[in-house]
Amino acid sequence: MKKYILTSLVICQIAFVKAQIPVVLDTIYANDTKNVALFFPEPIRQGITGSDNFVFTFNREKEQYLGLLQAKPGKESNLLVINENGAIFSYIVKYKAKLSKLNYFISESSSIGNENRITEDTSEIEVIPKVPLSKRQYYERFCSYLLGQKHNNTLKRKRNNGVVLSLENLVFDKEELYVVVEIKNNSSMDYDLNFLNLSVETRQKGKRKSLQRIYKEPLYRHRLPAKINEGTTERLVYVIPKFSISDERRVVLELNEKNGERDIKLKIPHRIINNPN
Repeated sequence: MKKYILTSLVICQIAFVKAQIPVVLDTIYANDTKNVALFFPEPIRQGITGSDNFVFTFNREKEQYLGLLQAKPGKESNLLVINENGAIFSYIVKYKAKLSKLNYFISESSSIGNENRITEDTSEIEVIPKVPLSKRQYYERFCSYLLGQKHNNTLKRKRNNGVVLSLENLVFDKEELYVVVEIKNNSSMDYDLNFLNLSVETRQKGKRKSLQRIYKEPLYRHRLPAKINEGTTERLVYVIPKFSISDERRVVLELNEKNGERDIKLKIPHRIINNPN
């Protein structure tokens, strides 16, 4: 009995020491002339970089273990990758003009955790079957996660009389596109929101030039405000079905003021829409 108690105490002390050791993230270097290949132990479900001067691409249509990283000169950032089995990998990413390593083979042991939070020792723990999240619950959770991320580089911005509409981020996950928007009211008057619409605009060629606009109905709106008070900023997310557009089309994010004239039409080119994070 004493031996069992002593062994338990040693195990607890080891676990406590491990919990106190900070996780040191490995650094991956990349540049804008070569592709740095990352091979993961399981197919990649999601990959997000913390800054726009880093681009991480992978096959979103078909499960693949390979991801490609490129970088432009700028400050260091981070890369977060989640595999299909829920394993989470996190790295510091830096720009480097000359690369000494172009291929990284990631082992399962380098994972910093699992989003399912299943403990390794389950001998005395009752395992509760995982209940699938409803679509709305998943959207809400992922939108909250995106709003918790900081992005230094705005993708697109336009202003009108002290009101600034910004496309902050564009993220692809599963079958949906997450549009992260920021509305900043630097004016001395409150801004009453009438609507915020997203549509695809096609320029018709020929002698009679015209514009055809197709409205994209969001599957879910996260934290859409009715009013932006003076001197405040609101951030929100629209979830829409995935799509891509040709170079003859563009997306228009239209902000309309109720009983006012501070309307904004933010035009987003195809290159941004077709290259989400």
